[in-house]
Amino acid sequence: MSSRTASCFCGQLRIEVQGEPLGVGVCHCLACQQRTGSVFAALASYAAPYTVTGKATEFVRTGDHGAQFRFRFCPICGSTVFHTEEGVEGRVSVAVGAFADPTFPPPEDSVYEHRRHAWVRLPENVTRYGTDPS
Repeated sequence: MSSRTASCFCGQLRIEVQGEPLGVGVCHCLACQQRTGSVFAALASYAAPYTVTGKATEFVRTGDHGAQFRFRFCPICGSTVFHTEEGVEGRVSVAVGAFADPTFPPPEDSVYEHRRHAWVRLPENVTRYGTDPS
């Protein structure tokens, strides 16, 4: 089984995941825009097992449907690397940019399309949702 490693900019915080992503998506919600400092968040979801090395600072945010998301970022360089959802065991979402791999698979889903910046263009075959479909 193949593995991939994502890390923060300074390399102190890392996560190694196994296999192919369960899914790749982008989120245009205002919280993700503010959290990333970009116009959307690009995330890849993986099943356990995964291995984290280094120290992380955590921030918990409540989503629109009440779910608690625990974001982990590097306390040195500030890069967000991954997050988990409270109550959802055995799955992790990793920031696609933390893989630093321009050949990473493109997104399959785009959520909060109503918040997408008009100039952002995604592949035609992306499934689009006005808000969070869950």
